[in-house]
Amino acid sequence: MSIQKFDAIQNLPTAHPSFQLTASPPGRSGLQSDQMDLAAKSAKLHETLRQLGSVLVAYSGGTDSAYLAYAAYQALGENMQAIIADSPSLPRAELAAALAFAADHNIPIQILHTNELESPDYQRNDSQRCFHCKDELFQQMEQARVSRNFTHIAYGMNLDDRAEFRPGQQAAAQHHAVAPLVTASLTKQEIRTLAHQAGLKLWDKPASACLASRIEYGRPVTRENLSQVEQAEAALHALGFPQVRVRHHGDLARIEIARDDLPRALTLSVLEAITAAIKPLGFLYVTLDTEGYRSGSMNDTLLAASAIQPAR
Repeated sequence: MSIQKFDAIQNLPTAHPSFQLTASPPGRSGLQSDQMDLAAKSAKLHETLRQLGSVLVAYSGGTDSAYLAYAAYQALGENMQAIIADSPSLPRAELAAALAFAADHNIPIQILHTNELESPDYQRNDSQRCFHCKDELFQQMEQARVSRNFTHIAYGMNLDDRAEFRPGQQAAAQHHAVAPLVTASLTKQEIRTLAHQAGLKLWDKPASACLASRIEYGRPVTRENLSQVEQAEAALHALGFPQVRVRHHGDLARIEIARDDLPRALTLSVLEAITAAIKPLGFLYVTLDTEGYRSGSMNDTLLAASAIQPAR
């Protein structure tokens, strides 16, 4: 296990005044109730974290895990560490942004170099790929927890995640990782609101999954196709599309762009720019998905396969 430590050097920022909870004006008791409820959930989160004593936080740089790491540092100080897994499935830009956030907020952080690509179970890229990835992560986190005398492992599952297809939750359960955001009954939108109130710049950061989630099920995950996806999405970002996915179907790249951006993407000049940027990466065909960006759209193949299975 290879570990690098980055000790952030800046002080925790105070929340921007405009982000503070304020009393609702007369006649808006519903809004005031919502604010009070959110304040109670925030207090519950911090109390839950304090009760853990010490914790390693699985951190990806996304809004949920970043806010959890931020709150854990507020509650526990040096009795917490953020852990980010580095592998070819993590875009270099995401790693850099995650480390910068930790430095900006004085959050102690370690990098674990995970080896899921060496696992045949992971490479096979079936519906349990996410389980094998998270199993590798939590195994290494458990080793780090024991060696560094921490008491718990936590991860950024929120209340909304329970309704989604997330095999990684099974790995978390097997390794006894706790989910403080769920304990505090926080939804994705509530986490964004709390992050906004705290003045965290990533409060509205678009959701992002690992690069392997872009590769169609059944197609082996390799360094090469992960690199293709990373470069293709970086090219689309450079063209001014912030919310994108490049779905890897072998010779075909299926591009998902936020629906609000589709009109611009469908202009001839932009289509030509997209093709010129992505085709040289090793794709024979470049297509634009007319349904736009959809989180987890690769799971449609799993749903279709289950629908045609004979009844038992």
